[in-house]
Formats: sequence, structure tokens, C-alpha cells
Amino acid sequence: MGRTLENKKEIVADLKVSLSNSTLALVIDYQGLTVSEITDLRRRLRPSGTVCKVTKNTLMGIAIEGNEKWQPLSELLNGSSAFLLVKEDFSSAIKAYQEFQKVTKKTELRGGVLEGRLLKEPDVKILGDLPSKEQLIAQIAGAINALATKIAVGINEVPGSLARALQAVAEQEQSGGSTETAAAVQDSSTETVAEADSSTETAAE
Repeated sequence: MGRTLENKKEIVADLKVSLSNSTLALVIDYQGLTVSEITDLRRRLRPSGTVCKVTKNTLMGIAIEGNEKWQPLSELLNGSSAFLLVKEDFSSAIKAYQEFQKVTKKTELRGGVLEGRLLKEPDVKILGDLPSKEQLIAQIAGAINALATKIAVGINEVPGSLARALQAVAEQEQSGGSTETAAAVQDSSTETVAEADSSTETAAE
């Protein structure tokens, strides 16, 4: 039994919503996949926030009509099409599909669309080789922690220099403020400032 006009309108509306929440769309030829295999593909994609839509090319064509961002998809609408609509985590989504493809050996990636640009299979592979969202967050956190450690070390080195300068001032007062002691205090103060500057530069690096 064919789909009713109302049912088709609902499918198109759902596709438009899914596309509006996506930044990357991949098109695969899913011919030969069983229902359980498609379910498995959806399960693998779920952690990356990616949805898999199996629908007729004509309905997807209607959904992207007049939408410049997704218009290049029209060049990929042929054969049995399944659409992997990716929100943000390109790398994880592509890797999940590649693992699925390796296991089933049934699907073929036709290409994709990213920000209005048509992607061929080699382009998609490059995206898949990028660090995942979790890996990027870990790398950024590691860099921040390393910088914080450098700053903390630099700050901890300054009080020791200040303490030596204060000790010299106290000794000057006890000795009656001789010229030699005053010179020693001046030298010690200069050394403290220099060490503080050095520590600050080290922390900045």
C-alpha cells in the first residue's frame, strides 16, 4: 500500500527538521541491508548524535528544495538511499559508519554535503581522520593544565626572593643602616625584581 499525501508531507517535514539540526549529511547506498543491520547502524551512530533516515529520493528532494545549504544533495539522490545526518561530531559519526561498513561489506558511501559543499568519498575520509569531539576537549584541557602548572611554578618562586630582600632590610635596620648594608639591600632588591620578571616570563611561555 502506497503512502498517502498526508503521510508524505509528514515525512518531508521531519526531514526538514532533521536537516536544520545537522551540519553534515552523508548519503549511502544501503541496498541489501536487512532491517536488523539498519538497526545496528543506527545504534552505532547514536553516541555521536547522528540519525539515519531511510527514505525515497523524491521526498528528500522536496525537503531540500530551495535550501542552498543542502541543495548539493540533489546530485547524490539515486538508487537506494539512506541519509546519515550528523550534528557536530563528524569524526565519530564517520568512524562509526566505517566500522559498520567493514563488518557488513554491503553499503557504499556516495558522498555528502557540508555547509553547501558537495563532498566526495575522499573528502569524507579526511573528515573521519580528524580528532573526535572528546579528543579535542581532552587536548584543550591538557594544554590549559600545562599552562596553569607553569604559572603556578613561576608564582611559587617569587616569594622566596621577596623573603631574602626583607631579611636584608631587617639586618640593615639592626646594624644602623651602614653604606655597605644599604648597597647589599639594593643589590638584593634588584635581584628579586629580576627573578620575579624571569618567573613571569617563564609562566607566560
